[in-house]
Parts: sequence; C-alpha cells; structure tokens
Amino acid sequence: MNSKLKEWLPVIIIVLLIFLARAFVFSPVKVEGHSMDPTLHDGQRLISSKVSNINRQDIITTKEPDNTNIYVVKRVIGLPGDKIEMQNNRLTINGKEYKEPYLTDYQKKFKEDKLFDTYSYNSAFQEQAANADNFTNNFSVTVPKNSYFVLGDNRLISKDSRIFGFVDKSLVQGKVVLRFWPLNKIQLF
Repeated sequence: MNSKLKEWLPVIIIVLLIFLARAFVFSPVKVEGHSMDPTLHDGQRLISSKVSNINRQDIITTKEPDNTNIYVVKRVIGLPGDKIEMQNNRLTINGKEYKEPYLTDYQKKFKEDKLFDTYSYNSAFQEQAANADNFTNNFSVTVPKNSYFVLGDNRLISKDSRIFGFVDKSLVQGKVVLRFWPLNKIQLF
C-alpha cells in the first residue's frame, strides 16, 4: 500500500497545487461580446490574476455592479479618488491628459464611416454609431473610495461604468495578464 501511495503522491500534490492556484491565484476567462473590440474579441480566452495590483488602463474581469451574476472584461480608467473627464474624445484624469492608443483604430474608423463597415454584423450597433457625435460620449465623474471606473474599448456599444456605475473593489475578479486563445493571438498584458 505504501508503494502505491508513493507513486500517486506527486500526482496528488500537483492536482492540489493546481486547485489552490485556481482558487486563489488565477482564473480562466472567456470574452463574451464586443465591448472590448478591437483589443479583445468575442470568444477569446484569457487568464486573470487574482493577486496583481490594479492600475489605470489595466484590463480587469469583474462582476457587473447591477447584476453580480454576470462577469465582464473592462479597462480600468479611474482609481479611487480620481476625477475623470472626457470631452471630445480627450481623457483627463486629475487634470492630466491621458492617451488611449488602444482606441486609435476604432476612432479612425469612426471618423471615416462611423464604424458602419465594422458593425456590419449588427444593425443596432450601426444605428447607434450613426447617431453618435463622439466615439466616447462626454462625462465627468469622481471615483469613490474603494471603487473603480471602467470602460470597454468599444465605447459606442459597451455597457460599462457609464451605465452600471462604479465597480466596488470587492467585485473585481482579477487583472487580465494573458490571452492564450486563439493560439495565434497569444499575448501578455
């Protein structure tokens, strides 16, 4: 009996370590929807770290504040205490302008044809874009203590803090650190 236990002990330890890491260190995530286009796409698979510090412009996974049964992937724009303003597609945080290079592709397409070709898969998205004046609507907010302000990169169609409000830190699942699927799009974040 002892020889069988010695044979299986490494396997048991590995399985236990994987279980503990999954419970406390990382979690797999599947992107659902188009709110993070063009950075992340529907169906892509990610790894989210539960132990990483969260900074501005990091991508996180979180529960929606208005429906905690739904997990979403969004970009952190504001940290606790930040005063955030968006005016004519220019992001200002605490009086300092922040560049958002991950939006360049869609902002260019918005100027060209209001993303009509890009949104060819959904006529409601086409209509919403056609009626928009800016790629990101204007707003001004101050982030409360222990909360984040998050946005999707596809600002015209994203359900994010502009709709469901601030995300309490307790709702955050983790920081996206790796895209592992599809294989030709593997990327560290």
